[in-house]
Amino acid sequence: MKLSRLGIATFNLFNLNLPGLRMYANQAGWSQAQYDSKIGWTARQLQLLDADVVGFQELWHGDAMTAVLDAAGLTDQYELLVQGDAKGTKIVCAGIVRKGLLSSAPDWINDFPEAFVLRSRGDDPQTPLIEVNIRGFSRPVLHFTIQPREDGPDVHVYVCHFKSKAPTKVFNEDWYQADKDTYGKHGDGLGAALSTIRRTAEAAALRFLLSESMKGNDTPVIVLGDINDGQHSNTANILTDQPRYLVGDSKGGGDTALYTAQTLQEYRDTRDVYYTHIHQDIRESLDHVLVSQEFYDNSRKRLWMFDGLIINNDHLNFDDHKGLGTNDHGIVRATFQYKPITKSGV
Repeated sequence: MKLSRLGIATFNLFNLNLPGLRMYANQAGWSQAQYDSKIGWTARQLQLLDADVVGFQELWHGDAMTAVLDAAGLTDQYELLVQGDAKGTKIVCAGIVRKGLLSSAPDWINDFPEAFVLRSRGDDPQTPLIEVNIRGFSRPVLHFTIQPREDGPDVHVYVCHFKSKAPTKVFNEDWYQADKDTYGKHGDGLGAALSTIRRTAEAAALRFLLSESMKGNDTPVIVLGDINDGQHSNTANILTDQPRYLVGDSKGGGDTALYTAQTLQEYRDTRDVYYTHIHQDIRESLDHVLVSQEFYDNSRKRLWMFDGLIINNDHLNFDDHKGLGTNDHGIVRATFQYKPITKSGV
């Protein structure tokens, strides 16, 4: 296979599960009518996307994703990557890959790297000790490789879903129950801090994995996912390694850097209208396509040139996602044209 264009997308499925199965505190789950609407709407979105690789978040049951591909008429076109134990009792990341592209078996990463440490006595005597003991991802990270061109390297793809900004519910914790008078007024603040710490740790653990894979070599990498934070957040900064974006030459690129498709699109536009989620009338970009220097226009090691980004987010203007079958996130697709850098830098 020798693709001249590569389309990659990230798609939060808004709790795609079979009807009647419990989700969180929702004992009844989706009704048959709601499920049918979700399957139909999701199938139409995949038809519109026509991407070569799609990373999914918030899938509960693998059979529901199979139903989507059947409804879209895409079963024969894609390999479906779903954990074997995705039977409706937990949330997983998943993916589809156009047939002929997949070059390794998918792997789901549950645990943080064994050598990963978040502990410090501080940079000066006034700074107290900090130690974070989280040892795994809230949602296992999906990892696989594709080979878009038989004359080129494998591309490593990671699909992630980090802890949301919603405050962690602490009211059932022993320490909270033991002293409700003290903690009753602090639940949201402490819960929000815990969610932030967890999300930050997940970003740092994935960054650890990425650096191990990318450092000192030319491994192309794509990260897709709902990181539950914005383009310039600390979460994104940890993941991307905060690369410098150069314009007008071909001397850029960083060995372990990731470049946000959002920023690449901003270089093409005169107006930024990128958002993938609305909460309390605040529009944010939580869903991201991140790529290594092999996909960055101004990189001296470029293989693929950015060819545009689209976001399907009009459905976010209507709140009845359950009734309409829509999801509560925008869907992001970025495309790249095969155009390796030449000796002249063009």
